[in-house]
Formats: sequence, C-alpha cells, structure tokens
Amino acid sequence: MIYFVGAGSGDVELITVKGKRLLEEASLVVYVGSLVNPALLEYCRPDCEKVDSARLTLEEIIALLCARREDETVVRLHTGDPSLYGAIAEQMRLLDERGRAYQIVPGVSSMSAAAAALKAEFTPPGVSQSVIISRRAGRTAVPEKESIPSLASHGASMVLFLSAGMLKDLCRELIEGGYPPDTPAAVVYKASWPDEEIVRGSLCDISEKAQHITKTALVLVGDFLKGGVERSRLYDPGFSHGYREAEK
Repeated sequence: MIYFVGAGSGDVELITVKGKRLLEEASLVVYVGSLVNPALLEYCRPDCEKVDSARLTLEEIIALLCARREDETVVRLHTGDPSLYGAIAEQMRLLDERGRAYQIVPGVSSMSAAAAALKAEFTPPGVSQSVIISRRAGRTAVPEKESIPSLASHGASMVLFLSAGMLKDLCRELIEGGYPPDTPAAVVYKASWPDEEIVRGSLCDISEKAQHITKTALVLVGDFLKGGVERSRLYDPGFSHGYREAEK
C-alpha cells in the first residue's frame, strides 16, 4: 500500500503516531528533501530505501512508488499536511490511472505550528470567525477572484503560504483590499523547527522588519494577533448548552 504521510511542521515529535508507525514499517520512503526534517528518517528501519524527490519529476516519483509490491508499505513523505499546497492531487490521479491503492495520513500543518508559536487563536470571539488560507500569485497563477485584494476585503484572519519573498507587494495589496495599515502581521520562519524565527509588526512595517526572510515562512495577518477580548460562550457561566445549565 502507498501512503501519503504528512510529516508535521518540522518538529519530529509533531508527526502523528500513525505516520511514525508507517515510517517504521516502510520498505521505501520517497520524501520531499528540500522541506522535510531529515531527522524524521531516523524512524525508518535500517534496510528501508530512502529517496529524495527534490530532483525527480512527477513521472519518476510515481514510477518509484509503483515499482514496489502491493503488500509492501511505501511512504510518500510530505511536509505539514499534504492537503495544503502538497501537490498530491496530480500524484493521486496518476496512481488512480495505474490502479494502485493509496491512503492519505494527515499531518500538522505549518499554519497550526505558526499559530502555536505566536500563542494565537485564529478565531477569537468578536474578532474573526473565519480563516482565509491563500498565497500571492507568483510562478503559479492564482484565479483572479482569489486575488489578495479580493480576499483582504473580508477582513478575516489570513494565513499566506509561499509569499514571504514578495512581502512588500503582498502588504500593499492587503492594504489595497481593505486592511488598515496598522493591522497586526507576523512572519514565522520554519515554525516548530530548532531555528524557528518570529517577526511581528503591522502591514506598514513588516516587510522591512522581515526582509531577510524570503522562503520557508508563513505570513499571518489580522486582528486575531492582538488576542481576543470577548469571552467564549462555551465557558460562560450564563450560557446553557447540552452539558451545563446556565447559572441563575
């Protein structure tokens, strides 16, 4: 069986129990060498073949995965959660065409690790109840209706992948879309890795403060970075729900 495994955000202890078990069982691991923490490969058994896919084409990756028997455990090791910018749709399509069975094991996304590093909640009551996950157009196009100014018009909490190298233009477009210039912003480089770095600021100065960070980073924008001021209804003594009656 072929398994797409989310390796977590970088910290080797953030891989799921299932993901770790599959690495221990695998006879072949094809990993994203430019992004995956190499320490994760220490979970593999001594005779496991480990292949870095950084220089491989899609077809070469699929050929490697399909060369093993159906009864072997084969792991395609991605960073974070493979459902976010993991380029797994095209891999699954080719596996479907070849009639090969596969499963997906979700992981801890870098956006979750970044929020943890910032000690932030994306959805504090009275601030934002929506999170927009997107990226600025670069070599990979973005649909016009998903342009940064269009998304910024909602004023929701925002997490931007693959955009740190275009930070000045990104901030300009976010302001054009409706965020006030003093909206809090943060850049988190390699969230949960030993060399993690956090830069905080606002849309009017974050591009200058974080100009040395150009890749392997997330940009987070929104008033959620200030923290919430309203209480959650969940723990409000005056609010009833299925497990507790409101105090009189």
